Amino acid sequence: MWNYNEKVMEHFLHPKNVGEIENPDAVGEVGNITCGDALKLTLKIDREKSRILDAKFKTFGCASAIASSSALTEIVKGMSLDEAEELTNKDIVDVLGELPEEKMHCSVMGMEALQSALANYKGEKPKTFSPDEEHEGKIVCKCFGVTDAKIKKVAIQNRLRKAEEITNYTKAGGACGSCLDEIQNILDDIWKDKGCPKENNGGFKCMTIVQKIVRIQEALDKEIKPLLEKDSGSIELVDVNGTTIYVRMQGRCAACPVSHITLKKTVEAKLREFICPEINVEEIK
Repeated sequence: MWNYNEKVMEHFLHPKNVGEIENPDAVGEVGNITCGDALKLTLKIDREKSRILDAKFKTFGCASAIASSSALTEIVKGMSLDEAEELTNKDIVDVLGELPEEKMHCSVMGMEALQSALANYKGEKPKTFSPDEEHEGKIVCKCFGVTDAKIKKVAIQNRLRKAEEITNYTKAGGACGSCLDEIQNILDDIWKDKGCPKENNGGFKCMTIVQKIVRIQEALDKEIKPLLEKDSGSIELVDVNGTTIYVRMQGRCAACPVSHITLKKTVEAKLREFICPEINVEEIK
């Protein structure tokens, strides 16, 4: 039996926004019952403000699938479409607190359902990672129909380096296991040239604490604060420990219910881009 935390159990036992919106503006469907998980997401959208007004879901799956879908609908309500497009499975897990590693694919399914719904709203073809078009990649796991394109995307978003981690996040390799070596080769190719080399980030890991603070503060002042100030928010550097940076959200950001998404999608992403790709940002209340 899986050891679920209280938040996951709450969303499982008392899921929010179950059902289907009548005459929805967007519909996203992913998964299939044959593979054990399926999710249908419907959205109501304010076209003038490009903002999600309501979200409902129907899912076939385990407790993690139900909890992830419930959390997803709570996150996206009130979001702008631009914000929703940037949402990842990590944002869903952050709301739930955690998921068992073996159930992370449920959060990925939620992310893909949202992407499918947004594509549907725009009249675009959903990015299903099917092999129908060459640029979408080729199937690596025939048992679950997982392509190399999906493996690469999930690996980069979640910094996965082992084949068994990909199985937890996508199910690929979880049946016959014949594709595990190919999955590992894909991961090795992704990460062999990545990391935090000195020539690309000024040797951040080797800097003194004072040098790190100066570098981080400069990035905050020039790249991040101007973005937050557009919505009457701000940010304060609190502490630095290795590649972990502790900050305090200020202004409207401090009270925003989705500040954790801003923390990861804006603050952490920018610091990784301008300083070091291994940086992790944590919020101090």
